[in-house]
Amino acid sequence: MGRRLLGPQNRYLWFWVFVGPFAAGLALFTYVPLLWSVWLSFFDAHNTVTPTDFVGLDNYSEILGDPSFTSSLVTFVVFSLFIVPATYGLSLALALMVARLRFAQAFFRSVFFLPTACSYVVAAMIWKLSIFNGVRFGLANTVLGWFGGSDTAWLSTTSPPWYWLVIVTVRLWLQAGFYMVILLAGLQRIPRTLYEAAAVDGARPGWQVFRYITFPQLRATSVAVVLLLVINAFQAFDEFYNLLSTARGYPPYARPPLVYLYYVALGQGQNLGLGSAGAVILALIIAVVAVVQARWFGLGRQED
Repeated sequence: MGRRLLGPQNRYLWFWVFVGPFAAGLALFTYVPLLWSVWLSFFDAHNTVTPTDFVGLDNYSEILGDPSFTSSLVTFVVFSLFIVPATYGLSLALALMVARLRFAQAFFRSVFFLPTACSYVVAAMIWKLSIFNGVRFGLANTVLGWFGGSDTAWLSTTSPPWYWLVIVTVRLWLQAGFYMVILLAGLQRIPRTLYEAAAVDGARPGWQVFRYITFPQLRATSVAVVLLLVINAFQAFDEFYNLLSTARGYPPYARPPLVYLYYVALGQGQNLGLGSAGAVILALIIAVVAVVQARWFGLGRQED
């Protein structure tokens, strides 16, 4: 019996023994909720996940006509314009610095990667209560006081919108190290012979080598990083909710799509059908943006 189980005729059995539990978990906790959300979006589902009143596309037309939902999409665009280039630039700078180290490279790679392990909720509360808490004892206002500045209510000031500084910096601190590791792996894959050939041809080290050798060789890695950054920006929730929500609720500004859908589906009305329709629309937007971006930059295309 043991010999038969170890034989090549049962290799598919052992494949499912190891992969089966993970595949079952993926189906149960990912695909079933996704399909259920699509199903709910066609029903009037107030306070229930087993509705019977079919409404067709009414939920989709209602949410697309809601100015709050379209405003949340504008918030995402603004957030992406801030966070995507800032995170990419900082991650690339950190990767270049770590790659040039001749000693303690593993130490600095771990130090920059460490914030990735921190919870978004914990980081948001540190930013809110200790750094940008809006009183004179906050770190940001203390530093401003050294230079004669006045106290600033960072999270409630809308003109100028200082809350973007808080939101972007906490996301930068949390995710720059993760993308640094990805870009560092891309840097380590660049053949050293290219740099040697450039030196023989008289290329000056620094900007010239980076522009004509390093950056073009990072093209595939950079496209993947930017794609992940855009998708993660669409899914922003924890830092927005924990930074801006108060005992009086969430302010009308800086409300990304997931925060809007949270209040629609789990707020006072608990309209799960309308919230599911918004989630489906958001998922379709993410999929379209990802596919268009991947095709535009040629992600996965075989290089010449």
